[in-house]
Parts: sequence; structure tokens; C-alpha cells
Amino acid sequence: MGKILNEEIANQLNQKFEEHVSVISEPSDIFNFETSRDYIVEVLTFLKTDLTLQFNYLTDITAVHYPEREKKFAVVYHLHSFTNNIRIRIKVFLEENDVHIPTATTIWDGANWMERETYDYFGIEFDGHPDLRRILNVDDMVAFPMRKEFPLEDPNRVDKKDYFFGR
Repeated sequence: MGKILNEEIANQLNQKFEEHVSVISEPSDIFNFETSRDYIVEVLTFLKTDLTLQFNYLTDITAVHYPEREKKFAVVYHLHSFTNNIRIRIKVFLEENDVHIPTATTIWDGANWMERETYDYFGIEFDGHPDLRRILNVDDMVAFPMRKEFPLEDPNRVDKKDYFFGR
């Protein structure tokens, strides 16, 4: 069997999902495409179970905060096909006031902790997740530390005051 190329993946996704999947870019060796929250479970299931593509390994789920964009959050899935030795990245963009997306734990058990970490750091709500709660930060924390909403330095730090430096 020959190696599956990015064009073949794009063609199969276009045939199956038409306008619900679009190619974002193809930097270096990883194929990037976008879909919507309404189709993400169906797209992930197709990529995993298709006998030609066989993206059977979920490498990672994470998010990105884009404060300057209209849709401020992207949930990012990295998949790997060991059979075809190829990786892909799927992005779903979400509005700031509606950060809900269906869970991928129904497809991969390993999505459990990845989704918990993404919730913990970005506040993305994975609907249907069996145990969505903080995994690394304290339970009573009210902020999501990977969001770009806070200054890089704490303005209350006393060791940064000018009078300590003779200014």
C-alpha cells in the first residue's frame, strides 16, 4: 500500500463532509483543516474508522486563545495514522461566550485527561465528558491560566517597584 497523501485526505473529507470541512494550510509535513463543533465527532469517527485513512491514534487535544480574532478559541486535535505514517491537525473555532464542544471520549478513552487539561487551562467545556473537572490546578481556581486575559507580570509584586531600583 502506498503512502496516503494530504490531497487524498482532503478529497475523502470533501466527499464525505463537503463544505463542513475546509483546508486551512499545509505547513511543513502536517495537514491542517477546520470543521465545526456540529461535525467534529463525525469527522473524528470517520478519520479513525475509515479503512484507508486509519487515524487510530489521538496524539493530543489542546486549545489556543486568539484574543484578536472574532472566534477567540480554537480546540485543536492532533491525530496520527501509524499504518500510513502521517499526522493531521483538526481545528474547531469557538466564540468567546460559547466554548462548548462535544467530547471525544466516546471515540478514544485517552481523550479523557486531554480534555480535562484543556478545560483546566482554557475553560473549554467538553459536553458529555464523564468527569470534567480540573486536573492540574486547584479546584477552587476561578481563572483559566492559558487565556491571554491577564498581564504577563503581577502588578502587585513589591520587588518590581521603582523605589527598589532608585527610580
